Amino acid sequence: MSMQFLSDNELVKLYMNGGEECLSILIKRHKRRIFSYIFLITRNKELAEDVFQETFFKVIQTLKKKHYNEEGKFLPWILRIAKNLIIDHYRRIKKMPGVSVVINDEGEETSIFDIIPEQHTRSKDTEETRQFKETIRALLNDLPQDQKEVVIMRTYYDMSFKEIAEFTNVSINTSLGRMRYGLINLKKMLEEKKVELYI
Repeated sequence: MSMQFLSDNELVKLYMNGGEECLSILIKRHKRRIFSYIFLITRNKELAEDVFQETFFKVIQTLKKKHYNEEGKFLPWILRIAKNLIIDHYRRIKKMPGVSVVINDEGEETSIFDIIPEQHTRSKDTEETRQFKETIRALLNDLPQDQKEVVIMRTYYDMSFKEIAEFTNVSINTSLGRMRYGLINLKKMLEEKKVELYI
């Protein structure tokens, strides 16, 4: 069987036992998702690249020392490392940015809500659609941080509530609750602005 078909956990075990090529497969498999997550928070491409490199430097250090014991939770583990590095960076400069954009598959900046289904219009490029997405993006930043984080991870990264719970160190029920209240609050804010809800 090709190594490409092995699970993250299997590749990690092989890498810790000397299979150097396994790390490049893991990086290639998750690079876009990890980099997009870092950029989503930092909104600075140069900083995101630095954090991405530092993240994998820590990953390599940990795996080389065989300290990894996440039992198959490789991606949430890496995202936690990245998040902690970002927090450390902004603690040093005492400034934390808001959340608004990510890098799409073409390397372009895009709103996380560009992925909202466009069932209400034949064209994704109508002025009405553009304004709706801008409104959603602005309102997202008005959500409480815990709700905003869950909505982003669930909506853009398609993370399961189990993964979200592990990443944010809360129970699955708490993650579900934050998602529910986040969507309720978004709907209320849209209604207050008299914006027709299409999602």
